[in-house]
Amino acid sequence: MKMRLLVLFVLLFFCSKLCFAQSDDSTQTPMVFSGNVGFTNNGFSIIPTFSLDNPAFVANLSFRKKKLSFEPDIRLVPNAEKGGLIWWLRYRLVDNKKFGFRIGAHPAFTLIRRTDVEDGKTKEITEMLRFLAFEAVPSYQFRKNFGVSAMYLHGNGLQNHGPQLTRVLFLNTNITNIGLGKSLYFNVFPSIYFLYTDGYRGDYLTMTGSLAHKNLPFSLQATINQTFKSDIPGNKDFMWNVTLNYNFKKIYKKLN
Repeated sequence: MKMRLLVLFVLLFFCSKLCFAQSDDSTQTPMVFSGNVGFTNNGFSIIPTFSLDNPAFVANLSFRKKKLSFEPDIRLVPNAEKGGLIWWLRYRLVDNKKFGFRIGAHPAFTLIRRTDVEDGKTKEITEMLRFLAFEAVPSYQFRKNFGVSAMYLHGNGLQNHGPQLTRVLFLNTNITNIGLGKSLYFNVFPSIYFLYTDGYRGDYLTMTGSLAHKNLPFSLQATINQTFKSDIPGNKDFMWNVTLNYNFKKIYKKLN
């Protein structure tokens, strides 16, 4: 209960910051709308060891003004029977060229399929599970194309069944803009993470690579997830996916 109250307090803090940001020098501070939408053969969760095991539409969006951003993270199978909807609110406490520190909180809604019995008849239905979570993310950029970060994510279930308490620590590296000729470039994001959920533990390696063209809005992305050790029920030793993304960025500035 204390953790849920903490997350709710953080969400209220972000909402109040957003309200002040809207009224503070709005003619000079642009709103940046960016992100990507795409389609993948297997929709991975924000924690890659969990997946939809189905093709999915994915969208990672960001509405940012100054240090505050609203970032929807959406994964849905084509018939919308399974998936995840995460509504991130994030605030950059430190946003320097080298060092950064970000905090965030979100409500999340996970759509799962389960068996239900009604009037003696068994049928499969879609159920929505609800969660609250927060994150803390320090980062350091050594060079323009090389940086490291850590992410601590803490989540609580809001129903009496399903996952109740999830904690995960990510240790990330980003290597970007690796030239593959005049126009092609490659980004790679290796990460190891340590997952604790309701008394179970798993240690993992995940890596995402992205191939893009400087003059095209599309990118081809692939992710692998390898288990080091895990006693989490239903864990898979190895998973992968490939995603075709459309990337965009728009800057909106109110004119006098």
